Amino acid sequence: MTELLSSAQMRAIEQEAIQSGAATGLDLMERAGKGVVDAVLAAWPALAADPHRAVVLCGPGNNGGDGFVIARLLRAMGWTVRLHLFGDPARMPEDARHNHDLWAAEDPVLALDAATVFTGPRPDVWIDAVFGIGLSRPVPGEVAQVLDADAMAAWEQSHGIRRVAVDCPSGLNLDTGMIASDTDAPEPSGKAGRATMNTVDLTVTFHSPKPGHYLAKGPILCGEVRAVDIGLSDTAPERRSIMEEPDPERIRLVEPVFRGRAIEPRTWLKSVMAKPGKAGHKFDFGHVMVFAGGVGQGGAGRLAARAALRTGAGLVTVLCPPAALIENACQLDAIMLRALKEDVPLDDVADARVTGFCMGPGMGVTPRTRKLVQEALARRAGPRHRRDPVVVLDADALSSFAEDPASLFPRTHARTILTPHEGEFERLFPDLGSSQRQGRSKVDVVREAARRAGCIILLKGVDTVIANPEGGASVHVAAYGREAPWLATAGAGDVLAGMIAGLAATQASAGLLSVAELAVYLHVECARRFGPGLISEDLPEQLPQVFCELGL
Repeated sequence: MTELLSSAQMRAIEQEAIQSGAATGLDLMERAGKGVVDAVLAAWPALAADPHRAVVLCGPGNNGGDGFVIARLLRAMGWTVRLHLFGDPARMPEDARHNHDLWAAEDPVLALDAATVFTGPRPDVWIDAVFGIGLSRPVPGEVAQVLDADAMAAWEQSHGIRRVAVDCPSGLNLDTGMIASDTDAPEPSGKAGRATMNTVDLTVTFHSPKPGHYLAKGPILCGEVRAVDIGLSDTAPERRSIMEEPDPERIRLVEPVFRGRAIEPRTWLKSVMAKPGKAGHKFDFGHVMVFAGGVGQGGAGRLAARAALRTGAGLVTVLCPPAALIENACQLDAIMLRALKEDVPLDDVADARVTGFCMGPGMGVTPRTRKLVQEALARRAGPRHRRDPVVVLDADALSSFAEDPASLFPRTHARTILTPHEGEFERLFPDLGSSQRQGRSKVDVVREAARRAGCIILLKGVDTVIANPEGGASVHVAAYGREAPWLATAGAGDVLAGMIAGLAATQASAGLLSVAELAVYLHVECARRFGPGLISEDLPEQLPQVFCELGL
């Protein structure tokens, strides 16, 4: 899997290459500029046919140095290039200043302000190389006015300018995916400085993608993201198989396309699911118990149960109050039913062969829910099983502890997976709150929550983040061609909880972080395969075909 590198990690890799003599700073800058030009021509092949016009905006750091290289390479191809610089060239880093001087020896360096930029002819390509990785402060006002989406749209009119960002659209924090406002915290409107950030068509980054390309506003602003090689392969983090334990120092991306050393989808699925190609009894593939609500409140539990069965659990039982048995029996066939009376302990209805519990969907926010969660978390492995039962806590199972989350965390353990949405997460971890409001990386926030709870946390969203207590973290984003907005429908989260429980209960060799990664990936694949008009009942029914398409 691709590993996402923070700004600090990327700088360290560059410095290691320079200090080892593998490359100079000028070498890396030249390769970066060429990588951007090659990516632009690959994205729009028609631009290679004849010389065109470009506007290149450069900043005061090495990102601006990349911009000078890009401008020089385009000029050498016969393009007409206007270059605008923000900042004092005398204060630029040495390598960037060198490339500034190469350009300035033949063409003018223009001021970067709205009056200067928007008075020239409209270009075919607009390249933003003002600020790259590591920016955490607000974009200066004069730059923000040039990069303002409304100003750009008014100037562009119907010309169809291709917009390209070097590393990231200026103003985007590549560690958090957020935008710094005047108060150093993101604004709901997505403003940088006093202007609305411009969305680009193509973002070209170097060596490896960064977390901010996939978190928060990154997928909205970056268009298509391409990572180009600049000769740092000897210091690159190796692609890790999804079956390996994640590096706690890095973040891995749950990818829809398996490249390089990444394993094939079929191997991934078999490593987690265990069932394909293996003979055995249904109990060898796990028994999941799903808790459902009372009369008229069993739909969420039934959704989770069907998802657990479809993802490979050998058998699934729905536990519900006695009065809800007939209602559930009318709608379930392959899924078993068992009554759970109000005063009966869990051990009286769950035997030692149960390998997983899915709790929360439709259960109700009640003291009874709290008690059942505590009993499930206290369960240990039966005589035939290698591991303790997995306990997936979602929805009401989480909200039942909102008034006293501290009473939950001493009971959660390594075989527990919490699957909150943002609101539930805030109630469980009020001091961590919303990463959007804190200005912290969502990954760092979820890592801290997982460490505190001693279990896996899966924080749902378009940018879903999964972390374990050891610091391993993954990001899955439903963007960049994998959009599935129709997943915003009632019950979709219940289905995801059931999918996680079904995969985890098989007692396969893969770790629970890998299980959660696969479940999130399959969840989106099912939604994409069905398309618009999706309702939650449709999701489990897509799994057989999705499995076939992935090679099972």
